[in-house]
Amino acid sequence: MNHRLMALAALLAMAALALLSLGMGAEGWQALWRAWGDAGQRAIVLDIRAPRTLGAFLVGALLGLGGAVAQGLFRNPLAEPHLLGSASGAGLSMALALAAGPVLGWPAAWASAEGGAGLVARLGLTALAFLGALGGVALTLVLARGAAQTLRLLLAGVVVGVVLGALTQWLMLWSAEAWRAMQAFMLGNTALLGWPACALMAAVLALALALALALAPVLDALALGEDTARSLGVPLGLARGVLVGVLAAVTAAAVAQAGLVAFVGLVAPHLVRGLTRGRHRALLWAASAVGGVLMLLSDVLARGLLPPQELPVGVLTAVLGGGYLLWLLHRRPA
Repeated sequence: MNHRLMALAALLAMAALALLSLGMGAEGWQALWRAWGDAGQRAIVLDIRAPRTLGAFLVGALLGLGGAVAQGLFRNPLAEPHLLGSASGAGLSMALALAAGPVLGWPAAWASAEGGAGLVARLGLTALAFLGALGGVALTLVLARGAAQTLRLLLAGVVVGVVLGALTQWLMLWSAEAWRAMQAFMLGNTALLGWPACALMAAVLALALALALALAPVLDALALGEDTARSLGVPLGLARGVLVGVLAAVTAAAVAQAGLVAFVGLVAPHLVRGLTRGRHRALLWAASAVGGVLMLLSDVLARGLLPPQELPVGVLTAVLGGGYLLWLLHRRPA
């Protein structure tokens, strides 16, 4: 690891610790210290603020990793984790569940988790969103006839995203109550993240990051072109299949827990690409860490800008990410 990457790792660690303290204590370390001496405040920190704050970081880390994998897999700097239909699949499954709410007893489970029944419904919707995201990716793979051809896979993902998104909008026209409940999902929501969600996302992140790092040489070879990669003896079919599986898993886990969060997966790899010099082994972990910090910053700002109201975290990520991309376009000459 070169000196620049070591400095980046140290900077990200300090930023993450500072934001974690702000997110858990709402006023920094002093608030955490005061809360530790009070049983009620300690329960609020440990049971509500801590899992939400850590969960926000994990969501961003998953999306950052997914963005790095997607951009390397498709050799496209504009690729992002939702590209293979995972987000649209999760959205459609949520819409189906919410539209059938009167029958299932889940009228607005995503927007409210008050009471035991609401919590059970919330867990059910999370599982449905996860399965829907995986289903969207599976449909993309079926239409693309596997992962052998990058262009066919990319086009199939776009088609699946548009069609499933249109079906979701059509379903929402039937039920105004379901539409209101879907708003939190469409704009991103970290308010309901708990310790089980953190454990699930941490497990997915650990496994996906290990697989992605093992396949980093494949992404390096793909950056030189498919023909060059084949000449180097890279098993492109198998490698693409595993990478698509990694991309599907990280995106499904993030979307199921926090809804549709824009720009984090797209922007995070760009922020560190210059430091990694095109080497995916460094880019993958760095993009994951930067994604976590970006998401954590957005979550803290969403809670603190207009107290006691909270802004949707997806709005903040869109503003921060979109602003950075506009600055990047303005900075670079045509």
